[in-house]
Amino acid sequence: METAKELPACPVETTLMLIGDKWKVLILRDLMPGKKRFGELKRSIGNVSQKVLTAQLRAMETSGLINRTVYAEVPPRVEYSLTALGESLKPILDAMRDWGQDYKAQNA
Repeated sequence: METAKELPACPVETTLMLIGDKWKVLILRDLMPGKKRFGELKRSIGNVSQKVLTAQLRAMETSGLINRTVYAEVPPRVEYSLTALGESLKPILDAMRDWGQDYKAQNA
């Protein structure tokens, strides 16, 4: 997790630093209903490369937004889920969805 000294002074900039990437927002959206495996995330998100998805998941895990659970099975099974901090972003994603729906309706 980032320390307070490393975070920007502006709270909006801090939020954008954590979720400002297109893929991170889509990962959050897809994990809101519950845990998913890597392949499920890749399919549900769409046009993201495996390398980029892996990098985004690692960054989100480091910042405390998601949990990565590895099961000792053959083949290994890995599941991703939101932490309480990640779940606390739900109102932001809901507001983004509502705004996007309104925009689409006005510009259809």
